[in-house]
Amino acid sequence: MYEEDPIDFTKIKNCFNKIFGHDTALIFVLVVILSSVFGLAAGLVSSFYINKTFFSAGNNNNAVVPVYTSQNGQEQQVISAVKRYSPAVVSIIISKNVPIMQQYYYNPFGDNSPFDIQIPEYRQNGTQKQDIGGGTGFIISKDGTILTNKHVVSDNQADYTVLTNDGKKYPAKVLAVDPVQDLAVIRISSTGTKSFPVVTLGNSDGLQIGQAVIAIGNALGEFRNTVSEGVVSGLGRTVSASGDTGVSETLEDIIQTDAAINPGNSGGPLLNLKGEVIGINTAVAQNGQSIGFAIPINQAKRDIQQVTSTGKIVYPFLGIRYTLINADIKSQNNLSVDYGAWVTKGIQGEAAVTAGSPADKAGIKEGDIVLELNNEKITEDNSLSKIIKKYEPGDKVTLKILRGKQEMNIDVVLGDRSS
Repeated sequence: MYEEDPIDFTKIKNCFNKIFGHDTALIFVLVVILSSVFGLAAGLVSSFYINKTFFSAGNNNNAVVPVYTSQNGQEQQVISAVKRYSPAVVSIIISKNVPIMQQYYYNPFGDNSPFDIQIPEYRQNGTQKQDIGGGTGFIISKDGTILTNKHVVSDNQADYTVLTNDGKKYPAKVLAVDPVQDLAVIRISSTGTKSFPVVTLGNSDGLQIGQAVIAIGNALGEFRNTVSEGVVSGLGRTVSASGDTGVSETLEDIIQTDAAINPGNSGGPLLNLKGEVIGINTAVAQNGQSIGFAIPINQAKRDIQQVTSTGKIVYPFLGIRYTLINADIKSQNNLSVDYGAWVTKGIQGEAAVTAGSPADKAGIKEGDIVLELNNEKITEDNSLSKIIKKYEPGDKVTLKILRGKQEMNIDVVLGDRSS
C-alpha cells in the first residue's frame, strides 16, 4: 500500500494569498475544511443507519419480517384461500414390494464348453419396498377421512402413506372406491385425539364459465401443495381417460379448467375464490396445453354420504353395453332414430347384455334401442348412465324400447353395483 503525505494547509493558504489576496484565500480554505468535516460526519451517520436498517434483520432473531399484502382483491382472495385450506391438502405416497433384479453371466454352451462365451442375464434376488408413485387428496372430516381419485389408490397390492402439510406421515386405509366414477375414500389415523384440518365443500351446480378457480396438489409427485390459478374453461364435458394401468373409463359431465394440473395433482381439490372445493382434479388432455378436468364435487357428495353410513359405495345397475345414437350413428348404421342408447357388444366383443343382470331378466336384447327411462329422453347430453345415477338399487323403472319398428315399455328393477 502507498502511504499518503499529510495535507499542508499552510502551503495551500500561501498559494491562494498570492492568487486571490489574503482575505479571499482565508475564506476559501475555511470552506474547504468545514466541508470536509461535515461531509465525513454525514457519511458516518448515513452508514450507521443504512447498516441498522438493511442488515440488522439478518442478525436479530426478533426482527419482524414484513408480510406482503395485496392491493388486488382477487389476488388477496387467492392468498387467503390457499393459506386457510392448504393444510387440509395431503400428498399420497404409493409404495410396493418390487423385485430386485441381479445381473449374472452364463455360457450358453455349458460350463465345460471349450468356447469361453459369457452372456448377460437377469434373475430376481428378493424384493424391496419402493415408492412407485404419488397423488393428492384432501381431508373432508376431522377424523382423517380423505377424498381422492380411484386411480391413485387402485392397486390392491400397494401400501399408501399420507404426508400432511406439516410434514408428518400416516398410514392410510382404502375405505371404498367408486365403481363408476374416478373417486375413492381413504382414511388415516393418529395416536391420541388429534383433529385434522378439513376443507369446506362447495356447490358445483352453479359454476360459470370464466369463473376463477385454484388448484392445489402434489405436482409431479414431488412438489407438495403446489398452487395454480385459472378459470373454468368448460362445463359438462365428456372425456375418455386412461392411466398407467391401461384401464380406460368415460368421465361425464365434468369441469374443464386451464389451471395447471400435472401428474401427481390427481385427487387434489379445485377451489373457488371462497376456498370451497367445487371439483376433484382428475385428468389432463395429453395432446393439449392448459386443459385439465375435474369431477364436480356434487358428484362426490353421494359417495361421502354412503361411505359414512354404510362403509361402501353402491350404484344402481342395469347390465347393458350401449352406444349413444346421434345423427352420424343413425346414418352410418341405417337406424330409424337419431337418439337413444343402442344395445351393442363391447369393443373387445363383450356381451351386449350381461347374463343374469336386471336387463337380462327383463328381456332386453342386443340391437334394442332404449329411448327413455321413466319418460326421460336419452341423448348424447343426457346419457343413460347419467339418468340411472339419479336412482337407487332396488328402484323399479320403466324403459321405452325400440325393437325393430316396434316400441314397447319394459319394467326393470335396478340391481346393485359396487366395487
